[in-house]
Amino acid sequence: MSDFDSASLLDPPPFPAERVAGLADRLARLMGTSGDVLLVQAEAVVALEAVAASLGRPGFKAVNVVTSPYGVWFGRWLRRAGASVVEIRAEAARPVSARAVAAALDAHPDAKLLAVVHAESASGIRNPLEAILRLARERGIISVVDAVASLGGHVFAADKLGADIVVTGPQKALGGPAGISAVAVSKRAWAEIDRPDAPVTSTLSLVDQKRLWLDAGRGALPGTPSPLELWALEAALDRVEAEGIAQIVHRHAEAALAARDGLKALGLVAWAVPEEASHLITAFAPPPGVDATALLESLKAADPEFSFGVGAGADRLIRLNHTGRRADSVVVHAMISAIAAALRP
Repeated sequence: MSDFDSASLLDPPPFPAERVAGLADRLARLMGTSGDVLLVQAEAVVALEAVAASLGRPGFKAVNVVTSPYGVWFGRWLRRAGASVVEIRAEAARPVSARAVAAALDAHPDAKLLAVVHAESASGIRNPLEAILRLARERGIISVVDAVASLGGHVFAADKLGADIVVTGPQKALGGPAGISAVAVSKRAWAEIDRPDAPVTSTLSLVDQKRLWLDAGRGALPGTPSPLELWALEAALDRVEAEGIAQIVHRHAEAALAARDGLKALGLVAWAVPEEASHLITAFAPPPGVDATALLESLKAADPEFSFGVGAGADRLIRLNHTGRRADSVVVHAMISAIAAALRP
């Protein structure tokens, strides 16, 4: 990055308004959705907050799966909007079980929403999304899926899964910009969102997006569009489509397998078992007697992308980042070599 010229980012040409809808349609194909796709000019956590703010209201009950800080935040946002929230908390830094979700839904038959994160970059785990969404469909309730880390890293098809609302962003497996995100909304979900008491005149209002962009013909985005993010998203989608989403998923799966095998060769154990693991992050606990902070400092000298996990139970795990363009055997082998050197007596 030493030869990067930040001045090259100044004065970009406006992104053509007539091409914005095409970006949404291309994301819809990647997400496997026939629903509407909204573009939110912010990092995906803002899109998640917008979903909660647009759905939550007094008398609305939600069942919310918590397997990372993101689930905690989503529940808080729903409560702030007036909703009643039932939380399912998995063991720290572990995936939730479909059995626990079924029990919660059975105990709260008046729930109207089920929310879950698919893959957790915070700890490298993956929730059993197919089984969880099957439970939501069987009970006829709306589902919200945080697929920010999973789209492109795992096979994902919103319509086949029966997901009603999907939030994602291009900054993870798709290797795109972090300053723009997307929300897919099914017809069933719009019935819960587009209502007389829905929040309006707000950055967090999905109804505003519907009325000011979807219903207005999907031209220029409301407000002041960010051309840098739109140009970057278009470039990222060009690269994704050139490689093919199936190949990108395969590349992430191979990188995850290489990371697991490399840790095993060093006598270390990946935090999540294969069937519960994310393809974007592999985490491990430092060996007994090894100072985690000192080990991480040594690893970051070799590769700044090493980091601790995030949230209770994951904050002393060390994460190998093989997300996006880093889902590459050369990158993974270099990380494993760095771990071997750092642990060498």
